[in-house]
This record gives sequence, structure tokens and C-alpha cells, in this order.
Amino acid sequence: MTKAFASQADLEEKTITFDELGPGLYAFTAEGDPNSGIIVGDDSVMVIDTQATPVMAGEVISRIRKVTDKPIDWVVLSHYHAVRVLGASAYGARNIIASRGTHELITERGEQDYASEVGRFPRLFRAVETVPGLTWPNIVFDRALTVFLGKREVQIMHPGRGHTKGDTIAWLPEERVLYSGDLVEFEATPYAGDAHFADWPQTIAKLRALKPEKLVPGRGRALTNAADCERALAATEDFVRRLYEAVKAGVAKGHALKRVYDDAMAELRPRFGQWVIFDHCMPFDVTRAFDEAEGLDHPRIWTAERDVEMWRALEQAR
Repeated sequence: MTKAFASQADLEEKTITFDELGPGLYAFTAEGDPNSGIIVGDDSVMVIDTQATPVMAGEVISRIRKVTDKPIDWVVLSHYHAVRVLGASAYGARNIIASRGTHELITERGEQDYASEVGRFPRLFRAVETVPGLTWPNIVFDRALTVFLGKREVQIMHPGRGHTKGDTIAWLPEERVLYSGDLVEFEATPYAGDAHFADWPQTIAKLRALKPEKLVPGRGRALTNAADCERALAATEDFVRRLYEAVKAGVAKGHALKRVYDDAMAELRPRFGQWVIFDHCMPFDVTRAFDEAEGLDHPRIWTAERDVEMWRALEQAR
């Protein structure tokens, strides 16, 4: 019998928190589930990451409506993963913003990712039948785009490759608040199945150079002081570096993927094993790191079938 994905047994509903980081700046978090960011401007609202389904997006909207009745005109996609983008239709936003890299990934592998993610982590796709299809941006940028919500300035940037090739952040320079997407996590394991490990630390360095004083990570609680922001940046970078170094060492010795995975688990579990979704992410993370260490720059597409084959190969003896 094939061992089920670690996440398939995760059925417990999480407690939602809606934190105010400053006037009109909010974080929607749920104990390590994917976060959403909310920016209330003078005339409209921007949401960063939409949740996985329109029904789940309704929970974000209900909290927005407790603090403002302004229209939600803007949605920003931090990257292409289904759990981040498929709730977009619920907001009725006039503008959906994504980087060119994200648009390319939606085109190339959006449908496969949709099926893959639902199979891996069904709890995060409540009422999946309400998803009308893929979410397509109508504003695509290359490196940076500035949006003014009245007088409030929001810089939308693609700082470099990391979690995916299209990672996008929202940065408020006056308030020094960063919405990082999954480039940064806090006490949650980075999912790196589509990552660029060699680039990721350099991209984190660009975020560090912004000197954020508050930060909404992709997963984990909102951070409200500079010291905690640095903790999140440093810990994410530490995980990425340690995992890739462990995998590269195994590849250099000619070890097969299963051996490399077992060694990486033994190396990283003492330091990171208590982080949310560690057991779920590690098979995907090590597999992608193995490919990159062997010279494959563009991540292979994950499909529901490939997920099961990989999981069976790596978890069969565990």
C-alpha cells in the first residue's frame, strides 16, 4: 500500500487571524496555511494572494468588509501556485497583476499544477468545485510596477528567482511593510518543488536590503518588528542553503535520489523538523534540488501522476 501524502492527513481547520500592521495594512493568516495580504488605499483595496477557492476567498473578503467598504480593485499574484491564485474570481477585481515569469508558468503548467496541488493537500481547496478555471492576469510586468492607491504607493517587484521563477513582492516604502509571498516563510517549511536554489539566497538578500520593519510571509504569522523580519529572512535562507548543500554533496558522490533524500532528511530534521508541513514539503524540495544539482535549470512540471510516483519512491521505506 502506498503511503498517503503527509498533507492528506492534515484535516484540522486552522484558527484565522486578521492582524493590522498599520493604518489600512492587514495580514490574513491561519496557523501556517497560505497567507493573504490586504492594502487599503484612499479609493480602493489591493489583495496579495487570493486563497485557493472562491469560497475560501470569501473569508478574506468578510474580514475586509469589517474594516472598509472600498472596492477591491486590485489583486496581486505573488506566484502561480494554485493555492495562491484560484480564489481570485471572488474579488471582482478590475486588475490582476503578475510578473511575466508567473504568466509564463501559468501558461506552461497551470492546469497540471491545479490537479497536482488539489491531490496533495485537499483541505486547502475547500469547495474546489467553485473554482471557475485558471486565474489569468490582465497586467503583466517584467521587473517592477508602481501602483498608487490614491496617495498610498505600492511597489510591485520581481526581485529575482527563488520559490519560483516569477516571484513577486509588494513593498510599501513609506510604511516599510513587505508582503513577500513564499520567498520568505516564518516557522513554516518552504515548498521548493519549482525553486531555483542557487538564486534564492541572492533574492533574499535583495529583500533584506529593503530593511523591512514589518513583513507578511507566505506562511506563518505576520511580523511586526525589524528583528523578527530578519529572523524570517535568515531562517528561510538557512533552510534553502542547507538543503541545497546537502543535496549537492550527495549528487557529487553519485548517490541516487532515495539515498540523497534520506541523508537530507537526517541532516535537516533536527533543525527544521518542527516547522509546519516539513514532511509534506521535503520530498518535493529534495527532488527539485537533485534536478538542479544535476544541471536542470528549468523545473520539471509536477503532475498528479508524477507526485504519486515520487512519493512512492521516496517514502516506501519510511
